[in-house]
Amino acid sequence: MTAIKCCLDEGFEPVCFEQETYLGGMWKFTEESSTSSSVYRSTVINTSKEMMCFSDFPMPKEFPPFMHNTCVMKYFQLYAENFGLKKYISFGQKVLKVSKSTNFDKSGKWLVTSKSAVGESDENVESFDAVMVCTGHHWQPSWPAFKGMELFDGPQIHSHSYKDFKGYEGKTVLIVGIGNSGGDIAVELSRHAKQVYLSTRRGAWVFSRLADGGLPVDMSFNTRFFNCFPKMLANPVITSMLNKRFCHATFSLKPSHSAYSQHPMVNDALPHQIITGALIVKPNVAQFTKSGDIFDDGSTVNNIDAVIFCTGYDMRFPYLEIEKEMLLRNEVKLFKYVFPPFLKKPTLAVIGNIQPIGAVNPISELQARLACRVFGKKVQLPDEEAMNTDISVTREAMKKRYYATKRHTVQVDYIPYCDELAEMIGCKPNLMKLLLSDPLLALKCVFGPCTPPQYRLMGPGSWDGAKQAIEKAHTNTIYATKTRESNQSSSSSTTMVAIIVAIISAIIAIVYLIN
Repeated sequence: MTAIKCCLDEGFEPVCFEQETYLGGMWKFTEESSTSSSVYRSTVINTSKEMMCFSDFPMPKEFPPFMHNTCVMKYFQLYAENFGLKKYISFGQKVLKVSKSTNFDKSGKWLVTSKSAVGESDENVESFDAVMVCTGHHWQPSWPAFKGMELFDGPQIHSHSYKDFKGYEGKTVLIVGIGNSGGDIAVELSRHAKQVYLSTRRGAWVFSRLADGGLPVDMSFNTRFFNCFPKMLANPVITSMLNKRFCHATFSLKPSHSAYSQHPMVNDALPHQIITGALIVKPNVAQFTKSGDIFDDGSTVNNIDAVIFCTGYDMRFPYLEIEKEMLLRNEVKLFKYVFPPFLKKPTLAVIGNIQPIGAVNPISELQARLACRVFGKKVQLPDEEAMNTDISVTREAMKKRYYATKRHTVQVDYIPYCDELAEMIGCKPNLMKLLLSDPLLALKCVFGPCTPPQYRLMGPGSWDGAKQAIEKAHTNTIYATKTRESNQSSSSSTTMVAIIVAIISAIIAIVYLIN
């Protein structure tokens, strides 16, 4: 949807092929299992509404800070209706192939072969000046290969097919994998099943959605000021914060890697379910038996009724003619995770194929904005050699920081990555200029959450409502929770001192950021 809007903003005529009959992609809950992804019934977003909105369309203040999937879908509907996006979408149309035209090196055109996703129909081939690939990386389940899996008598499913707790009541269930899906499903089933076991190979640092005081944690830590701190200095602070909530070693969750070496695992209920015994953490599975399994430490669990593998997804672009050139062992060869560097004409862009420490939506929007600027020849990409060098440097940096796993091959940090894209677009906020023209707004941009409207303050695509959206972020966040009046007191002197300290710190931080 945001790719369609960005095309319209640049004066292009977008045509969107969507194999489903609805908007929202994986955020649309469906009872049926399909090749497409679908959230489970109870899914709640892990990023707060002010951090996950599109940059020129703030969330309604009435929406809760962390939204259920039905609320996310309402926002998408509002976004599509506000910008008139639906008329550009061909619903129920499946793309079979995207291939270069015969004179691609000159024209840069692509041939798109599609057909109706329902029933029998003829294939249709159309020519396009550019293509934006927006299928993401959460639709092709990655199945593990454990010894003896074929011997196990009970049902085995991937989290891709999980819908809700129904059918698991009173059962003994093994969950394999401790990503966000594994944590969510383990917690939900532990409230209904007889016993739930959660198997993890490495353990995980478990983040809460809430920071001190109850505000969303991503609004507290995804700030330009906090982003200034080197990871080696910030990591002890984060680790202490996480262990202050609950000791990860005591709860058998402590990993050997640092908190900055994994994609955040967000779960507020996991420690409670562990401490009540409803959920038991186990090491990695060594092998399955007919009725249970043996773990790496030699312990066993028998009479397991069902196994759910929460083992992630494989990246695939089966319809792309150039898939093998840009994808190898779940690593993408894409400049800024968007552009294949080997194309003679930069007329293909991959949107949303990233795993951010933060929200995907605003990043996808910046990717689409950049892609459209490149398609319109308003931004020129570096030469192939320079792009390949950037890809290699980025890849090596990620390998040094994160432990080796499929999901960490497209990992990005929210603010640095957004700033990279914004700098190429020309919409990165100029903090020194802002400090001179509007110091209070500059303070919010440095010390406050780096909300998406920061990338609409200036440059191409600037939006008159960006300043107000930034200033109202805190008020909009707490609006839905303030459902009754309560007395609040504050010290004016303390507040004044805090403001003075903040102003001095802001000036220092802005100078540091600019340099």
